[in-house]
Amino acid sequence: MLKNITLGQYFPGDTVVHRLDPRIKILVALLFLVAVFVVRTMWGFLALALLFTLIIALAKIGPVTILRSIRPLLFIIIFTFVLNILFYSGQTIYWQWGFLTISKEGIEKAVFIAIRLVLLIVATSLLTLTTSPMQLTDGMESLLSPLKKIKFPVHEMAMMMSIAMRFIPTLVEETDRIMKAQTARGAEFDSGNLLKKAKNMIPLLVPLFVGAFKRADELALAMESRCYHGDEGRTRMKVLHLKRMDVWALILMLAVSILFMVFL
Repeated sequence: MLKNITLGQYFPGDTVVHRLDPRIKILVALLFLVAVFVVRTMWGFLALALLFTLIIALAKIGPVTILRSIRPLLFIIIFTFVLNILFYSGQTIYWQWGFLTISKEGIEKAVFIAIRLVLLIVATSLLTLTTSPMQLTDGMESLLSPLKKIKFPVHEMAMMMSIAMRFIPTLVEETDRIMKAQTARGAEFDSGNLLKKAKNMIPLLVPLFVGAFKRADELALAMESRCYHGDEGRTRMKVLHLKRMDVWALILMLAVSILFMVFL
């Protein structure tokens, strides 16, 4: 089950979306996030969904992969949906019991928020699925480079983000391996009440944290042995350059986002 989690994973490809400059993809993703929050009509959400579907087709990412990215957060989406239905009061009330109310406005609000959460997950997943962690790091550092003038540790923050994203799939695989090993020794992770399930997680969390700290210590030693001293005096093997396709992609997505925000 844990292997189905796509968070932090990168799917290599040679499509138009994969070849875009990472800085452009980050900016486009931010525009999409703003558009998702600003759009307040069902037609707007439908237009955004069609646009995301087009990008998914251009990136040649299977629909199963996108659904797997939504699955880990499905509980939060359902929980938020139920909360908005029961606790959002409106004019047209269908059912009421104490402080719990089901109204037409509450259902509409719940549906809108659920769709918004799904679109947010898809937008961020498209960024990580089509951009490698190193490209994301370089793009983020390049975009935040003006902050270096005020002594903001841009390189260090980008490096931490890169390391965190790089080790998410590794920690997921290690968690799956530890769960299988502990299950073979008789451990049960799904049985009992909530308190018992929390206690059953101890044989999983302890070796997982020990392994994570061990990896962090080994990584720190490896970086020190290679004389890593941060951003000072560092050069890059691959320097980011904007191409004509990147500029046109940014202009097109900026126009589409403004269209969504103004008319939808």
